[in-house]
Amino acid sequence: MPPAIRLFPEYLARLLGAPLTSGDSYAVHADGPAAFAAMLDAIGRARSRVSFETYVYASGEVANRFTAAFEQAARRGVDVRIVLDAIGAQTIDPTHVDRLRLAGCRVAWFNEVGAFELEEVNYRTHRKSLVVDGDVAFVGGIGIADQWLRNTDLGAMWRDTQLEVRGPAAVYIEGSFNENWIESGEIVEPDLLTHDDGPKGRARSIVVWSGPEGGASAMKLLYLIAIAAARRSLDIQSPYLVTDGSTEWSLVEARRRGVRVRLLVEGDITDAKPVKFAGRASYERLLEQGIEIYEYQPAMMHAKVVVIDGVLTIAGSANFDNRSLELNDELNVAVFDPALAARLTTDFERDITRSAKLDLERWRARPLHIRGREQLWSFFGEVF
Repeated sequence: MPPAIRLFPEYLARLLGAPLTSGDSYAVHADGPAAFAAMLDAIGRARSRVSFETYVYASGEVANRFTAAFEQAARRGVDVRIVLDAIGAQTIDPTHVDRLRLAGCRVAWFNEVGAFELEEVNYRTHRKSLVVDGDVAFVGGIGIADQWLRNTDLGAMWRDTQLEVRGPAAVYIEGSFNENWIESGEIVEPDLLTHDDGPKGRARSIVVWSGPEGGASAMKLLYLIAIAAARRSLDIQSPYLVTDGSTEWSLVEARRRGVRVRLLVEGDITDAKPVKFAGRASYERLLEQGIEIYEYQPAMMHAKVVVIDGVLTIAGSANFDNRSLELNDELNVAVFDPALAARLTTDFERDITRSAKLDLERWRARPLHIRGREQLWSFFGEVF
């Protein structure tokens, strides 16, 4: 292996200012039923501490299960800490918050917005993480809502991906939680737990979290450097895919140096149609460069996964759009592990068989009124 390739993980970690861990293991949970079962099992096994952060905590069956699991953990002496986004989780049943606190859970609201703070509405935590005893963690796109469990009034069950992480990376995922726990006005106690530091797998990981403060976004830097490193293949699976000048340039440059670039996005089944129109505004330019675009057909596609050259995987809460890369608090892991990349590539290949591949000539022939809506909503791309 050439030295430049062998040393790339360390190089990427240094540029991001984040540690590179070794000995991590990953399990892939495709879709909500498998992810929820694994997460609830982990909460049920918690001995000392549970740290949970989410953007969505909507009333329903899934919320009932998680609230009950958190209650039970707290009542057996586990320190349960929960961060909820003040906008995204506002549909939680208020009685659940009361139940959680009565059981001994500590619940904090991220970035509560007052009457004279409308600008703050724009800055949300979109992170989705669960860490149990600092040893096992879950990251991905799945929130606490029934659309990830089964068909609902919103349509067919959402397609998504959640990663289960064991090893040293779990501690750094909890570091992301601790940052927003502090930002929500809470106090982080010293981590005095005894962790099993032995290797759990062969993966090397960089845990990356970002927010709108502090200048350059580590998340955007991660995406741009990773795309620049691609030499053979680049598969991006993301809803709400909205490019700006830098991300579009990076994709086009990858294609020009011979990289096969495939984008798998949600189709007409989406919970954010204006964002969909804004994203489609760049499709023609991308298709002209030979970039393949697939729109998922059976349901809302909500997975956020990037696989590069069958070696590097990026997955977590961040969409490939300006809101995730510039405005939201997000959490991803960059994982160097061919086995994980192979598994997620298999999932990607399965998903494109359920997708419509866009054809450049047919796309150019779309109606003028559709083009107009794309152009209109593209003006809002910076906040999408």
